[in-house]
Amino acid sequence: MTIGWIDGTAGASGDMLLGALVDAGVDLGELQQHLDLFDLGIVLRAEAVVRSGLAATKIHVDVPETRTLRHLADIIELLDVLTPPIRDRCTATFERLARAEAAVHGTSIAEVHFHEVGALDSIADVVAVCAGFDRLGLEVLHASTLSLGSGTTRGEHGPIPIPGPAVLRLLDGIAPVAAGPATFESTTPTGAALLAEWVDVWGPLPELVVERIGVGAGTKDSDVVANVSRLVVGERVLQGPVERTRSDRMVQIEANVDDIDPRVWPHAIQAAITAGAVDAWVTPILMKKGRPAHTFSALCSPDVFDAVVGSIFRETTTIGLRHHLVERTVLDRTEAAVEVEGQTIRVKIASHDGEPVNRSVEWDDVVAAAERLGWSANEVLQNVTEIR
Repeated sequence: MTIGWIDGTAGASGDMLLGALVDAGVDLGELQQHLDLFDLGIVLRAEAVVRSGLAATKIHVDVPETRTLRHLADIIELLDVLTPPIRDRCTATFERLARAEAAVHGTSIAEVHFHEVGALDSIADVVAVCAGFDRLGLEVLHASTLSLGSGTTRGEHGPIPIPGPAVLRLLDGIAPVAAGPATFESTTPTGAALLAEWVDVWGPLPELVVERIGVGAGTKDSDVVANVSRLVVGERVLQGPVERTRSDRMVQIEANVDDIDPRVWPHAIQAAITAGAVDAWVTPILMKKGRPAHTFSALCSPDVFDAVVGSIFRETTTIGLRHHLVERTVLDRTEAAVEVEGQTIRVKIASHDGEPVNRSVEWDDVVAAAERLGWSANEVLQNVTEIR
């Protein structure tokens, strides 16, 4: 189980995250290939630097002079050349940025023109970082409390307080934040949007066996903090089975919704799971007066109830929930891994009274392997089954 943790003590920006990924072993040339698809003259360069005595990698983004003004629709169209997993993550990141900028400036998402966020260097940061995280294939990405900085900076229309309004909007209800030691902008909107999109769990360094460490440098060499973002990658430490056979008490949360765009449901489900739900699902129903609707359901432990409820209120249109305690029985679960043409596929094995009763292949691993090998998902799945 490969997991990652980002140390945000000094904050995060697009180039700091990109530097950490490259320093941790992600191939810069492979990231450049994604940017070359745009044919916009963007070139990435890596430089070994030192920040407060720490060796780090600084990524430079060389771009041609341009006055092109891009709105969200323009950027989404531009991203269409990318493969679906990376394209979808990039699109979601820019949508987060657009929502934050629209809220800060009191305008609509469609009217937002991205200023620095829409510039080529920011497009490069978002695409390369998303491609880098996709390449790592982490099961879970953790991150520490994020330092945002303090003081003021100057924008196009005058002085801007730090933490920046867009940064606060991007992290509202998502991440634990603090001013941190720096009297400058520690976390940029691009860095905040990328972490809001990719981080699954916020908190201290999880228990893991360290395999790789990446240190990405910011532009400033501060005397109050090492201006770097660190990425730690390793294998999760398993104390016995992943989950032992037991009966435990959970909370089932439900809401009937009849006024939501159905395209929202996949994101709402993922948001509930990210908040701590062990499962979430949507069931078609027929409400009073014959109105078609859906019941959104989530299952979670009592200790994450508030977080899951908060995610449902944020991501759906419901104005009320119902919930009740349920009992569940969980089998012993262990995890194995098989190799298919150099690609690692995780397999979960469920046992009852010591006897294996079910094997489940991690579908995301199958899809990722298929894309990298140029195979169909079915071919990868058949190879896993034969090895197993």
